[in-house]
Formats: sequence, structure tokens, C-alpha cells
Amino acid sequence: METYEDTPTGIVIGAVTAEDLDAGDSPVRYSIEWKKDAENYFDIDPVEGTITTSEALDREAEAKHNVTVVATKVNNPLLYSRVSVTISVLDVNEFPPELSHPYEAFVCEDAKVGQVVEILSATDRDMPHVGHRFFFKSPRDVRNRNFTIRDYGNNTAGVVTRRAGFQRREKSVYLVPVVVEDSGYPIQSSTGTLSVRVCACDGEGSVLSCSAEAVFLAMGLSTGALVAILLCMLILLVMVVLYVSMKRHKKKDILMSSKEDVRDNVIHYDDEGGGEEDTNAFDIGTLRNPKAGMRETTPPRRDVQLEAEPVLNPEDTEDIRAYIQQRLQENHASSTAPPYDSLATYAYEGSGSMADSLSSIESWALEPEEDYRSIQDWGPRFKTLAGIFSQRESSQGAERRPENRGSQPPAEGSEERPD
Repeated sequence: METYEDTPTGIVIGAVTAEDLDAGDSPVRYSIEWKKDAENYFDIDPVEGTITTSEALDREAEAKHNVTVVATKVNNPLLYSRVSVTISVLDVNEFPPELSHPYEAFVCEDAKVGQVVEILSATDRDMPHVGHRFFFKSPRDVRNRNFTIRDYGNNTAGVVTRRAGFQRREKSVYLVPVVVEDSGYPIQSSTGTLSVRVCACDGEGSVLSCSAEAVFLAMGLSTGALVAILLCMLILLVMVVLYVSMKRHKKKDILMSSKEDVRDNVIHYDDEGGGEEDTNAFDIGTLRNPKAGMRETTPPRRDVQLEAEPVLNPEDTEDIRAYIQQRLQENHASSTAPPYDSLATYAYEGSGSMADSLSSIESWALEPEEDYRSIQDWGPRFKTLAGIFSQRESSQGAERRPENRGSQPPAEGSEERPD
């Protein structure tokens, strides 16, 4: 029997038939004899003898299953027979093909157009492992201007250059995507990535170097120069570390010596007392442990005599209080006692001032009239200006004449007649 590995459970994949050779033709019942519980992938109908799947099948795990079917006579269960049934699991294209291994190719800097860089092959986990047909191509959505994939039609393909003149300074590694398809149904495909390194080659195309050192060589730096540069950097770093450590150590020594100097001055040089010989005036233990000196009672000095403080008599305090009160009353009643009162007088200029007003509004009427007749003597250039002022004077004179006439007294012998 045969069945595909993706056959659903409960589907009939075959049947077994048994016949009773006796004259009575007794009915037969069918069953499966399992050797292991893990092999329980199939069921059988006890009356019809049809075999169905009870578990999902996997060809990659087990391609064939051997099932023992037992046919038992109903009238006499002691009479039975066995038959071995082989069920083959057919493969279904469920795994996509893949590149046979991770490829890492190289291309020379002086490579030409159409040069084959690497030969590719593929594998498929679907069974059988042989007889597959693979197709290689570049992805449709990727435009690679450097490399292309050429399918040779024998399950292999080549990576071919599309241009010449590769430079490691510009780019040292190129990633080339490759699509691999199989011929199964349904068609499965996968995309792999091939890395191509740019290397320095000799005239025959053999690789000389693809490491980072080759880039420095192309820039004109040899291996000895690189080692010298690294050695100089290391020496400079060591010198900086030594300088910093010595500076810290020197600073620490200065602080320690200053503390010792202060301590020596306190112990050996004493200005108070009987001079330098008076070294017992201070207790050095107090300086070393100030807290201990505060807890202990310092004994009095023998060379200093304490004087008793004077005690005031209560009668003397009453006299002092009365004297202070008397002085307070005298200062309070005296008019000459500070602070003195003062009066500031401020004078303002106004209508009562003897000085004339300085207002420009009132002083315009006091200005004398100007005589502009002399402008005519200035020359022809001022002729127009002299004419303007002469017209102005004539108009002002005409206005003043009626006023003067009205102000003159009437002549003798004339009488005023009422209107």
C-alpha cells in the first residue's frame, strides 16, 4: 500500500480480505497486532477490513510501515491467520531547497567582466535525496551591478562578475543574494546570501591577502611601519601612566611633611611660659587625642597663681543704680541733649518774588520793535526780503492809525451830537 505523508487522519488507504475455506463460511473479524505502541499510526475496520490513518505521517521520519493484520474466525476464535502489510509513505514537497553550505568567495581587484567567482550547489530535505532538480537565479527586486547568477542546468550555478576594477578601499565585502527553487509540487524556494571578499591577487589569479593588513599595504604602510606605530603608542601610554602616578605620590609626601612640621612646632617651640625650656606647659597627649583631653581634668599649673574675683557688696549696687537713674533723668530733661531738632526752610520763587519773571510767554510783549528798513541797504540779494518787511510795516502802520485817531481828544468848539 502507498499513501502520501500529508494524508489526513481517518482516510482509507487500503483494505484486507480473508476467506473461510470451510463449508460453513463463518464470518471473519480483523485486527492489527502491534509490536510497539509508538507504531500505532493506522486503524482497521473489524468487519470490512479497511485500513485508515490514525496519526500524521512523516516520510522524513519513517518511509515505510510494516503492519501485521490478524483475521480471526468468529465461530472459533482459536482459528486465525496473520498477514504482513507494508505501507509506503510517499514524499510531499514541503521543504524548500537550500544552498549546500555557507559560501564565502573572493574576487581579485583586477578581475574582468564575466569572470566566475564561485560555483554553487543546493540540497533538499525532501525525500529522496537524489533526483531533485534545482534552479538558481537572482532576486527580481534586487539589482546587483557587481555580480549575477548564471544557472548551468545541472543543479549548479556560477557567480559571475558584471564589472571590472574592484577596490578594497571602496568596499571590501559584497553580499550577493541567491534564489534556489525546486521542481516539486508545490514549488518551494529559498534565498541564500553569498559573501564575496575583495582580495589582492598575483598575475595568475592566486590570492595574496584579503585581511585588513592588505589595505594598509595599499596605502603605503608596511608591516614594520605598523609595528613601529603600535610600539610608539604603547610607550607613550606607559609614560603617561608613570607621570600621573609620580605626581600623585609627590603630592602625598608634601602633605605628610607639612603635618609633621606643625607637630614639631607645637612640641618644641613654645612662646607661652618660660621660653624654650618650658616644655612641660602643654600636654602632647591632648594634641594627639583631643577627645581624651576633654574627658580628663587638666591639673592646674604650678607657676601661675589664680586671683580671686571681687565680690560686689549689695549696698554698692544700690548706689550705682541710683546714680544711673539720676543721669537718665538729667539727659531726658535737658534741651541741649542730643539728638537736636532742626528746621529746614525752603523758599520758592513766585508772584511775590522781587525778581522779574523769566517766562518766555510773558516776555515777548516787552521786546522792542525791530527796524527792518536797513535790509534795503544790504544789496540786491535781499531785495525780496526787504519788500516783504516793508509791506509788513505798512500794514501794521495802517492798523495803528485808526486807533490813534480814536484816542485823540475832540477839538475845541466841537460838540458831540448824539445819533
